[in-house]
Amino acid sequence: MDAEGGLRLGVIDMGTVTTRLLVADVGPAGVREVVRRSKITHLGDGWTGTGRLSREAIARVAETAAEYAGEAHALGAVDVVALATSAARDAENADELGDALARSGVELRIISGDEEAALTFAGATYELGGPGTLVVDVGGGSTELVLGSGTVVDGTLKVEAARSVDVGSKRVTELFLQSDPPAPREIEQAHAHVAEELRPFFVALKERPQRMVSVAGTATSLAAIDMALDPYDPERVHGYALSGAAISDALERLASVTLAERKQVVGLEPDRASVIVAGALILQTALALSGLDSTLVSEHDILYGAALDRYASLAGSPARDEAGERG
Repeated sequence: MDAEGGLRLGVIDMGTVTTRLLVADVGPAGVREVVRRSKITHLGDGWTGTGRLSREAIARVAETAAEYAGEAHALGAVDVVALATSAARDAENADELGDALARSGVELRIISGDEEAALTFAGATYELGGPGTLVVDVGGGSTELVLGSGTVVDGTLKVEAARSVDVGSKRVTELFLQSDPPAPREIEQAHAHVAEELRPFFVALKERPQRMVSVAGTATSLAAIDMALDPYDPERVHGYALSGAAISDALERLASVTLAERKQVVGLEPDRASVIVAGALILQTALALSGLDSTLVSEHDILYGAALDRYASLAGSPARDEAGERG
């Protein structure tokens, strides 16, 4: 712990599509990034149909996580948290992923949908919080929807409603979008399914959201596409107001071309091209159901939330309990 009461921490997030690293100095003053990395590892390849993680996917993720953990420790991180979400949560053989990580010295923590939602909200609202904030995290296997207010930093964070829904960019792609490019009928079926799954959360809300904050690769990619960013610039993406019209235009464009053509779209990471159509469809549906016409895009997500949560645990801060509050 430094003179200001901060700790250097590492967080590894092993999602259905992407494995990511954050090394940051976390303390009473907030979060200061040291290193942030991302690699598309497709942990969920084939998992929708089989219910199992493939050996190849496990090996890819374990290798990447080991590299990330080594880098975090080399940078002086006093603790490294390794989280896995939807694909590992639902897979029959998640223990094999845990064993592979353990052989590399990484301890796996598979978090529940509720935990994922709370940590995502804490991270997303780190700088963009406020009353009536809806946080939407479109992942590969699930989408987290959280309505709340405040921020974890000043201790006013309150989660009023949260749900993890089993619709994600990888899951929806494998279930519905088989053609290249996707056929109109496939898009229609995917949209109907996504709307049916997301709608109950919005119907049950006591109050409508006042603003929407979107995190993770789908939202940041759509912002980068809208701005035609090359190279990617996280400072321009963070806080960007992405309109519903821009999402619809991007979805129409991306769904009308082949995978090979999608990989050439400026602002889109080529390895994300296979799942971006489903991701855009999910984000479009969530925005429409919210009754809003645009969403802020945040670079701060579950990585920040997990770092803040771990700091609260190690430092004995009350923020940990507030971050997990439910209304």
